[in-house]
Amino acid sequence: MNEGSGIFIALGVACGALLSAYQAKRYNHNPEIIYYVFLPLTIWGLIGARLWHIFTPPLSSVQLGLTTQHYLSHPIDALALWIGGFGMPGAILGGALALYLFCRKYQQPFWRLADILAFGFPLAQALGRLTNYFNQELYGLPTNLPWAIYIEPEYRLSGYERIEFYHPLFAYEMILNLINLALLLWLSKKFSSKLQAGVLFLFYLAFYSLARFLLEFLRLDVSLINGINVNQAFFMTLFAFCSALAAKRLRFA
Repeated sequence: MNEGSGIFIALGVACGALLSAYQAKRYNHNPEIIYYVFLPLTIWGLIGARLWHIFTPPLSSVQLGLTTQHYLSHPIDALALWIGGFGMPGAILGGALALYLFCRKYQQPFWRLADILAFGFPLAQALGRLTNYFNQELYGLPTNLPWAIYIEPEYRLSGYERIEFYHPLFAYEMILNLINLALLLWLSKKFSSKLQAGVLFLFYLAFYSLARFLLEFLRLDVSLINGINVNQAFFMTLFAFCSALAAKRLRFA
């Protein structure tokens, strides 16, 4: 991870926290709670993301010998966050666990707090995806489209050494995250009195999961277990779960 990428991760977390704190006031919730919870969410999200990477390394890591077996036999490499990478599914699981434990410890309403945080998550993710530009990663299939991104030879996957231009997959995800945020803001204003607690958070997760599921079709650097794209399978499952739970909560709103 280079200096530029670290700046955008920090900027994303800061802007996400500020937006959620602003939204907290609209829900008559103490905005200071957001600043307290964002730190453990970030820490546990990073831990979960790192563990996901270790146990489901993408092809680029496998080609470098950074397999699960390598990490388990070289624990120092597992702790060296600049070696290898992170996995978003693990970040979601780690963050959800942290939020649950935080709400239980401090007696906070889980679903309402999740709704408030849902505004900051897509903004933080959108800004954080700029790290992929600096790291020359998360690019998609080769393409000749006008917005194709040039990938330096040392960052190209095996078998694609002579191909220069690819889909800027990280940029697609950035745009979809911003669309997700815009829809959340619209829903919260249009149906503020009709939405049961938790629906906005579930909408955020469902939208993001569907976006990631579809983007995986364009991704080269996939994580495979027994020939199955484990990230795509995870997001398909999460989309179905969140959609069903949101529909159930809407029926009782």
